[in-house]
Amino acid sequence: MPIVNKLGVRGQRIAWGVVLILMSLAPLVSTEFRLSLLAKFLAVAILAVGLDLIWGYGGVLSLGHGVFFGLGAYAMAMYLKLQASGASLPDFMVWSSVEKLPWFWEPFRSFPIAMLLGIILPALLAFLLGFFTFKNRIAGVYFTILTQALVMIVVTLFVGKQEWTGGTNGLTDYTHIFGMQLHHPTTTIMLYYVTLVVLVLAYILCRRIVRSRFGQVLEASRDGENRVRFLGYDPAWYKTLAFTLSGALAGLAGMLYVLQVGIISPSMMGIVPSIEMVLWVALGGRGTLIGAVIGAVILNAAKTGISEAYPEGWLFVMGGLFVAIVLFMPRGLVGVYHNLSRWWRRKRGARDAKSVVEAEQAAS
Repeated sequence: MPIVNKLGVRGQRIAWGVVLILMSLAPLVSTEFRLSLLAKFLAVAILAVGLDLIWGYGGVLSLGHGVFFGLGAYAMAMYLKLQASGASLPDFMVWSSVEKLPWFWEPFRSFPIAMLLGIILPALLAFLLGFFTFKNRIAGVYFTILTQALVMIVVTLFVGKQEWTGGTNGLTDYTHIFGMQLHHPTTTIMLYYVTLVVLVLAYILCRRIVRSRFGQVLEASRDGENRVRFLGYDPAWYKTLAFTLSGALAGLAGMLYVLQVGIISPSMMGIVPSIEMVLWVALGGRGTLIGAVIGAVILNAAKTGISEAYPEGWLFVMGGLFVAIVLFMPRGLVGVYHNLSRWWRRKRGARDAKSVVEAEQAAS
């Protein structure tokens, strides 16, 4: 049973209520820059929830979620770039002597289509990868290696096709959406609330899934795939569907992320960012969902602060965190909280029992 289920339904609801109230009040007490940072953290937390679904509950470690995130981000960036260019070609295509807009760019002139493709493309890629690997019973470290290979292939493609993707520079220099400036205070507040609502909905969706029969079979597949297969279920389909949903959430996170930061490049979908995504879930506590949100927000805030003070220091911190989590916090921060709560309840129970004994002795 996930750790978070042991914390008490009432306590969870109270905690969530307090957190949501505080998050709703953030625009009133934060500067525009800090609010945009917080919205960025919430956007990547959506990805972390999806990653926890497939890793924490499905037992499938993916180091390729940077690709799904990047596909969603590029979908939104392509729409914004076309809107910024108007009737002309994007600037990087002009520099590369491209004379006509590539056919696969045309659908991204429409915002609804760009949004759909930002979810469908990563979901489709995740489905195809999951279907062929899980059906062939490729799992464990072999699946993880395949996801890393996927990252290398996609990043190499995006860097190499500079005339189509902007190369290493990626897509940037777009400043408006629906006629509004992306960095205008009103737009920043609006995007913050949209991101917060999407995160809450993503969490509720995944929470319902893990509590359903689907989630029970998914967890059972993680703990004993052969037994699940013996009972008449096909673990490959459950893992494939969970992986597909995880990819879709990563793409959705990428679209919201690019609206906050105004840039997407292949470096943001490479191996190192994919490893960071796993670290978010590991730090918060995999198999909890809420831990994924906590880990994503804390680590991205830490990364921002450390990178501002020591630009080269983050990679060392990230490596040290990996070692510390494996050795000292295998169940993450949520696991630490659960252990402390259990210790406190035992201590309080022992103290109460001692008080009762002393009172009985005094009475006698």
